[in-house]
Amino acid sequence: MKRRDFIRLSVGFAGVATLPPISAALAQSKAVFKASDVQPPGYPTVAATENLGKKLAAATSGRLSIQMYPSAQLGGEKETIEQTQIGAIQMLRVSAGALGPIVDDVNVVNMPFLFKSIEHSEKMMDGPIGQDLLDRVSANASANLVALCWMNSGARSIYNTKKPIRTVEDVKGLKIRVIGNPIFIDMMNALGGNGVAMGYDQVFSALQTGVIDGAENNLPSYVFSNHYTAAKYYSLTQHLVIPEVLAFSKRAWANLSTDDQTLIKKFAREAQMEERELWKVYEREATEKARAAGSEIVEIADKAPFQKAVKPVWDKYGPKHQELIKRIQDIA
Repeated sequence: MKRRDFIRLSVGFAGVATLPPISAALAQSKAVFKASDVQPPGYPTVAATENLGKKLAAATSGRLSIQMYPSAQLGGEKETIEQTQIGAIQMLRVSAGALGPIVDDVNVVNMPFLFKSIEHSEKMMDGPIGQDLLDRVSANASANLVALCWMNSGARSIYNTKKPIRTVEDVKGLKIRVIGNPIFIDMMNALGGNGVAMGYDQVFSALQTGVIDGAENNLPSYVFSNHYTAAKYYSLTQHLVIPEVLAFSKRAWANLSTDDQTLIKKFAREAQMEERELWKVYEREATEKARAAGSEIVEIADKAPFQKAVKPVWDKYGPKHQELIKRIQDIA
């Protein structure tokens, strides 16, 4: 080897030796985080996450930012959870219903008729129980997720293409789509219907083609995913109040500095409260739009028979969550 080549090589190795560790280098590098949501542009969870990204970009002078992919562009909830776990997606808004099969503790909020009202669920999200559940998601080794905050998704009710549902008996025999979680399949079967697990991105075409008779979801999802154009009858069973979770890939999280992690958590907490206000407006607009289009929104005066019908679900899943259930029910 020529002397000048040896010198050049030695200088190269010296440069490598003085480089910072990979994680530290990544922490200081420019990054655009992919964020996924199955809901359309303008939806409260989408808008709140986009605003989080704007704040993050402003606070880091553009070093960190978020690119939003709404309308299931990156896949349904199951697929995007898997992509977030391996770090292909960095940020994900996902229903606690879809997260329950991965982190069983989360299933406590998936119990039918657990919450007395939307306000009751908000107190859970904002208080120590809500933080406890987020921490359990983050601590779950197999989940590979960091749970940042909760987001509202209102109360879920049943809608279908066949008839208005006014009593439990009216549910009998209807094929109703539910999130792919055993609790929800058992719940719909207990109500007398046939629970069909299906990705959210498949529901509209399934309603149109008759693969399913109906589904269950909140009013904004019913309207702004166009399900109301296929299923005319929306009955206010309000059997579930399932919060949403904004999560970050644990693999990507590990490459952030502590300061950046703190910043993201701060803006996520602000997004939790912002999304709540956006939700109230969006829900009101959805109700008005559904009625104007001729949807029949059915009030249910007595929900007691529905609550009684799901007792087998409580008998099956309640005991393992007894401590958390009591804490939630005791919230004043």
